[in-house]
Amino acid sequence: MQIFRHEWLVFPLFGISIFIAVYMWADTIFTKVYAKSISKKSQVMMHMKLLGMDVDEKKVTRLLLFSSFGLGLFTFFIAWPNIGFGAFFGISVTIAGFQVVPLIYKSLYEKRCGQFTDQMVDALTIMANGIKSGSNPQQSMSRVVEIMGNPVRAEFAQVMTQVQFGQSFEEALTDLGERIPRPDVQMFVTAINILKETGGNLAETFSTIVSTIRERQKLEKKISAMTAQGIMQGIIVTCIPFVLLAVFMFIDPDYMKPMFNTTMGIILLMAMLGMQAIGGFVIKKVVTIKV
Repeated sequence: MQIFRHEWLVFPLFGISIFIAVYMWADTIFTKVYAKSISKKSQVMMHMKLLGMDVDEKKVTRLLLFSSFGLGLFTFFIAWPNIGFGAFFGISVTIAGFQVVPLIYKSLYEKRCGQFTDQMVDALTIMANGIKSGSNPQQSMSRVVEIMGNPVRAEFAQVMTQVQFGQSFEEALTDLGERIPRPDVQMFVTAINILKETGGNLAETFSTIVSTIRERQKLEKKISAMTAQGIMQGIIVTCIPFVLLAVFMFIDPDYMKPMFNTTMGIILLMAMLGMQAIGGFVIKKVVTIKV
């Protein structure tokens, strides 16, 4: 475009546009950024608590600041004196680092929930056998705590501890369902709470739940195998532009300087980041299938 050749006109117009945008939407932007940062910190603290970790709000705040602004500034200084290149990768690392820590703790929590669900097959089988031999649900659960490993042992032990401190068994199970929000766990909690009030064959109910969990796990594994290729393609496609940019900067920095030192180059970089974010979001939605 001919207008981008007249930098004396483009830069003032671009600066004025940025100033007007910031002036008009500054309060909204800062409010959303603050709310987002509080939300991310709350998510990290919640997942740490559910994982059984010690929660320290100040440490979480420092961790988020270091992983975002700390690494972003470090990246910027590494790229010095190439300010454009450093600013681009510094901002990218800052945004990515701000998202990575909550994702890591969420991933750890999701892994724990998945392990708990996998262990439920054996745990419910033990409980069903205990009930058939004349034990009540609490005694059968204590047997599971003695035999099995974490995370089932830790979660069931917490249920038994809550009961020992005066909480009802039904309330303790409801708390378990809130800590592990999985359909299989909800089904288990609901079955015990209902059958304790109305009566019924708990052993047979547990056997039915075990069969349901096994079928669900088979379906989930089949879906995971089918979507694994799409997930890997999404990761590769998302990383390729950044990898190529780093390679070209290493091979021939002068060739890439116009991308960071000219108005058109900066606009193209912003457009690339926007399309990358949209593409990654769409791919994630396509390959995420809930059972």
